[in-house]
Amino acid sequence: MKGLKRISVLMATAFVDMIGFAIVFPLLPFYAERLDADPWIIGWMIASFSIAQLFCAPLWGRFSDRYGRRPALILGLTISALAFIVFAFANSILLLFVTRLVQGVGGGTTGVAQAYVADSTEPKDRAKALGWLSAATSAGVMFGPVIGSLVFNLGAAAPGLVAAALCLTNVAFAVRWLPESGEKSADGTRLRPVPLRSIRETRMEFLLHPGSELARLVWIYAVGMLGFMSMTAVLPLYLGDAFGVTERTIGAFFFFVGMLSILMRAVVLGRLVDRFGETRVMRMGAASLCIGLFSIPLPDSALLAGAAMALVPIGTALLFPSVSALVSHRTDKSEIGQMLGVQQQFGGVARVAAPLWATAAYQALGISMPFFIAAGVVGFVGFLTFGVPTE
Repeated sequence: MKGLKRISVLMATAFVDMIGFAIVFPLLPFYAERLDADPWIIGWMIASFSIAQLFCAPLWGRFSDRYGRRPALILGLTISALAFIVFAFANSILLLFVTRLVQGVGGGTTGVAQAYVADSTEPKDRAKALGWLSAATSAGVMFGPVIGSLVFNLGAAAPGLVAAALCLTNVAFAVRWLPESGEKSADGTRLRPVPLRSIRETRMEFLLHPGSELARLVWIYAVGMLGFMSMTAVLPLYLGDAFGVTERTIGAFFFFVGMLSILMRAVVLGRLVDRFGETRVMRMGAASLCIGLFSIPLPDSALLAGAAMALVPIGTALLFPSVSALVSHRTDKSEIGQMLGVQQQFGGVARVAAPLWATAAYQALGISMPFFIAAGVVGFVGFLTFGVPTE
């Protein structure tokens, strides 16, 4: 595959970055509860990360289109490291909000990483490469919570400090080993042509013409993310209330989900795309995610709930990389970073809304209802996928 060395370095960077993020994310609800935060406050706290991403993702994408993917990624990693240091010493709900906002600014580079993949691979290999990248992040999701649960025993500040140390190490690694994905112009001042349209024009096109093929793909991504993140927002609370899971044991569930997600993205996704094409694989992912979300609250034991959860990483592994690959295929090269950044912005709206309504529904309607509603949302996504032409 063209660009395999570059993708490998990016995967290593993404893996370590996600370990740092995943060390602290599952612990956040428990830290907030110790500060006497109600579930709806925890929902806003989780959403604050996505609020910051919402504003920053298109800007990061446009920045990377203009100045390069590498400086954008390195700057984002540095900001994340600062956020983890704040988290380590947060002793109030306000400081937890601050750390989430700063993490969101640094974490707004997801679209940049996807654009890096698009720069470095042939179109036919793009979904596979995006799957590998997301497999690296899934590996971080698998190991991060386990590390977080272990180092928590060293003190409440330890998870944040370990995450910051990993992130700073990652910055040094990226500076030394991560090359730029594009070529410089003759005068060395610009890496790529300036995007043809502004962020506002791109965004308005999707809002005013949601039936166009590119807009439909972005909406599939955003609404699918709404369903998935709704589950993520309440899953630690659900496992704690239903089965007595704590901050010391929740890492096992994330390890299981992460391991399955890695297998799907690194091994299975590419083979399915080669055989069925990205559009059909996208539909398979929507179906699996829908069934998985509906099934999680049905079992009466933690073991069976974990088995039902298996359909969720299968679904996300097939759905989201396929959508991103299809978006990159239908975008001018000068706008790939910006377009994927706008996609992340639409996904960011979903990430903001998901924890707010899910935690409110969890408190008002019962601990099972958020999962059933999320399944209905993803069912609608499955309907939307049939409006995308098969390759």
